[in-house]
Amino acid sequence: MEIGIDSFAAMFSGEAVTAIDDVDAMAQLLERIEHADRCGLDVFGIGEHHRKGFLDSAPSMILAAAASRTKKIRLTSAVTVLSAADPVRVFQNFATLDLISQGRAEMVVGRGSFTDAFPLFGLNLQDYDKLFSEKLDLLLKIRDNEFITWSGKFRPALQNQPVYPRPLQEKIPIWLGVGGTPESFIRAGMLGLPLMVAVIGGETHRFRPLVDLYREAGKRAGFKPEELQVGLHSLGYVSDSTEEAIEEFFPGYAESFTKIGKERGWPPMTRARFESQMGPDGALLVGGPEEVADKILRHSESLGGISRLTFQMDNAGISHEKLMKSIEIIGQKVSPLINK
Repeated sequence: MEIGIDSFAAMFSGEAVTAIDDVDAMAQLLERIEHADRCGLDVFGIGEHHRKGFLDSAPSMILAAAASRTKKIRLTSAVTVLSAADPVRVFQNFATLDLISQGRAEMVVGRGSFTDAFPLFGLNLQDYDKLFSEKLDLLLKIRDNEFITWSGKFRPALQNQPVYPRPLQEKIPIWLGVGGTPESFIRAGMLGLPLMVAVIGGETHRFRPLVDLYREAGKRAGFKPEELQVGLHSLGYVSDSTEEAIEEFFPGYAESFTKIGKERGWPPMTRARFESQMGPDGALLVGGPEEVADKILRHSESLGGISRLTFQMDNAGISHEKLMKSIEIIGQKVSPLINK
């Protein structure tokens, strides 16, 4: 199983979730990616947001900077908000990243959990799914063909147009990032795309019926089981002990999710709700290395096997120094426990 980190380039640090200088926040993020590479992690992903408090509106730029400072770790988006982007430019950006990184670029594409990009780029939320479907179709055609003839509703047609540069990899891996919509799981299976499931709450095993839909759709479309990879994006944080991890993670996590909850109509995050997510089946991967490794293996078994797990932990207001230590523990202890 590949183990990695996803970051939303959140520009705050410390237990009090105090904002820090943008330049310092970006420098620290690049240092964490470099550290993850040294610690033997397999992948590092950068999200995409268009709101105050996040520095990831141009993830391919951050990944390109990281490519020049790393050697082995794969570099991906997490996710590229494809609905609000031009697939031609998305491909060009990641093909360029692939050349800079010498074949380590990937992307996870999705519709995004926030809708800030729609008004920013003059898009209609009523076209939420149609935009994504059309742009995914074009992106996959560009990946597979140097010359493109294509037409759609939301973008000018292309008539035998070449798209450059071409990447070093024959095919840049394109994962489909999904939440809880059955149609999204089925679409990924029909296209034979690897699936990245974002589970930020509830009980992870409850996603098994949706993962089964993905695998069944892929089978019907003629894809082999080994082609239908499943990844899991989970909120988590690892420290020396479970008690220490909870003490360091909970305050910032509660503050962050209470703030988001005000936008989405969720109740405030309480210690009781947090502890329910810490249970054997809960989505949070917070604890000591042995406890977290055991929980990841349980999640994998409950979903019928996963090939990649990424931790999302920098939205809990944890200091850069502690995030660096956590990355080291994940690389040196958690990953070996899972893959021994």
